[in-house]
Amino acid sequence: MCGIALIVSGVRIELSSLLPDHNLPFPQYPHVHHTGFSIEDIKAALQRRGPDNLGTRKVYLELTSSSYADIEEEEEENPSSFCFSEKKNDCITSTYEVVQNDDSIVLNSVAELHFVGATLQLRGVDPVFQPLVDNLGNVLVYNGEIFGGLHIDRNSNDAECLMHALAKCCSCNWDEHETGCHCFEKGKISVTKLLSTIRGPWATIYWQDSSKTLWFGRDALGRRSLLVHWPTLDDPRLLLSSVSPLSPIKIISDSEVGDGIPDHDFWEELSCGIYSLKLDKLKLVGCLVGEVRRHDWIDPELNELIKWERTYVECKSYEINSLGVSDERAHHITKSTSANGTSSKLGVQMNCTAEHAKLCADSPGSLLNGATVHQATSLPAHRVLDALRESVARRSIINPILQATMGKSETGVRGKMVPVAVLFSGGLDSMILAALLDKCLEPCYEVDLLNVSFDEQFAPDRISARAGVKELQRISPLRRWNLVEIDADLSNLTSETEHVMSLINPSKTYMDLNIGIALWLAAGGDGWVDTGISNNFGQYCQRLKYKSDAKILLVGSGADEQCAGYSRHRTKYRMGGWLGLHEEMKLDMQRIWKRNLGRDDRCISDTGKEVILENLLSLFLLHFLLSVHVIFVCCLG
Repeated sequence: MCGIALIVSGVRIELSSLLPDHNLPFPQYPHVHHTGFSIEDIKAALQRRGPDNLGTRKVYLELTSSSYADIEEEEEENPSSFCFSEKKNDCITSTYEVVQNDDSIVLNSVAELHFVGATLQLRGVDPVFQPLVDNLGNVLVYNGEIFGGLHIDRNSNDAECLMHALAKCCSCNWDEHETGCHCFEKGKISVTKLLSTIRGPWATIYWQDSSKTLWFGRDALGRRSLLVHWPTLDDPRLLLSSVSPLSPIKIISDSEVGDGIPDHDFWEELSCGIYSLKLDKLKLVGCLVGEVRRHDWIDPELNELIKWERTYVECKSYEINSLGVSDERAHHITKSTSANGTSSKLGVQMNCTAEHAKLCADSPGSLLNGATVHQATSLPAHRVLDALRESVARRSIINPILQATMGKSETGVRGKMVPVAVLFSGGLDSMILAALLDKCLEPCYEVDLLNVSFDEQFAPDRISARAGVKELQRISPLRRWNLVEIDADLSNLTSETEHVMSLINPSKTYMDLNIGIALWLAAGGDGWVDTGISNNFGQYCQRLKYKSDAKILLVGSGADEQCAGYSRHRTKYRMGGWLGLHEEMKLDMQRIWKRNLGRDDRCISDTGKEVILENLLSLFLLHFLLSVHVIFVCCLG
């Protein structure tokens, strides 16, 4: 997928149930002057992501009454006193080229919903053009992947399958559905329940015509970006977008991080969840009213994961000894617990200790030594690798539509076959992803390992990446591993910095900017390949210019948050013991959507790649890490 957006104008939007202090004291009218972004700005931002196609659809809402004097009487007889125009084809255009003039309106319309859908199609057989519109008048734009909860055939497209399922959903109002309607007897479920079942990263906007309700939201972890502009006095529209356009707001010098960073007050990250905007009775002449509500997840598993509470809180010495931990390791854990006077509530450390790397490599069934994971093993490390392998396998399937275009040059001559790349630092998390990917792809496919450095060959990540690729070549000599070395100098990235500033919006710290630039450059894949490394000769050879064309990018996001990989985790452990460390990790996971995932998705997707952030953030893996015993979590020295 690629990106989605929506602009709602002409609706008086009530936010009191969502934002108690946010309410406009005046009605909104259609086509009011606004100071923010236009639909063309948003289309340009989505076009930068390199979609296969980009389309728009307008839904015009108008009153059925021919005179405003009849409105109150009509409301009493028909509460849903607005509908699509009888000239339906004039109201929902079939191709975006028809909507050349975005200021055009339907004469009798009182409100507009303007959808934008950019599609980077990697699934399905036939081309898909968003926004999707069905024969019931429903409209869908979807940015995400479905890996469970809703059956998707190998040759089917996620968005089309979701559209088909949504069309069967109940259209009852909230009160009816909460108290129990009869739709269940007819085989129907609510939109909220359907979206709660989806496993995978997603952000979506859906217009349900039968109930005159707009549904929108993002998955429970926030693995796909969705920004929102709630109506204000300056701009009373509701805007949703996967990414912010280049900001028209003047750069100021007294912002949070100093000179050069714009004031980002227009957009905010949409909190994870499902929202609805139901257009209801007319309360003001010539104006529609809509109330925004946020809905709870129907799936109990999602609600439990959001709480992020561990099964095992205590860590007694007799429990440690009974789990087969070495005497030295058990002594360290017991001593740490006793010294801090509190207990541990942690999971399986994946990225910061040589001890666990050795456990993964030396144990029977390890993927790092080229063997197969044994399902019957009881070691948590094996079970984690099991879960990770399935996650990588499901997210790196090469579908027919991708196979058909892969490796073709502009002249039609078949070239290199590189469908998947890995954001590669040479650390344990990226090494594990690369090793697992090797087990999921046929040997004919090459793998690009993308490594960015601001200190050329002397950066720690560059040194570890070179060592890591040699190890991958050793365990999988039939695979061609392309270590793409991307060198950059921050002092010479003026135009790139301005561009990335718009991508990280609404984030606004220098740390966000630095991380964003690194991700954007790495995902771009424009670097060098050392032929001595890539061809297994082991000695230095001439570096060749190389551009990664892989459409799928695996990223090891979430490892540090779940497994205490940051230095501040060690500080929290020293200050507050195991419980203090757990609370810090819990805070990290509950805010990862706002601090990390949305920003990372925007920066990487801008390069035309489908970012897979959730290999270490799959719901199954999260659930397992929260259930594993504390002693298999981390080693804080």
